[in-house]
Amino acid sequence: ILAAKRAREINSYYGQLGEGRGEFVPPLVESLGSKPLAIAMQEIAEGKVTFERLEAPDDK
Repeated sequence: ILAAKRAREINSYYGQLGEGRGEFVPPLVESLGSKPLAIAMQEIAEGKVTFERLEAPDDK
């Protein structure tokens, strides 16, 4: 799931280039691949992108 979310961010980053918005973080690695999912997987493998598991709220 992390790779898919990051790939969507990378895709959005490339889509916004030239518009000057700067909403999304650019790719964090130099990648030989050009596909967003390949870039996202490389970022995760190199530890550039991590996640924090949130605790589920108690339903009391």
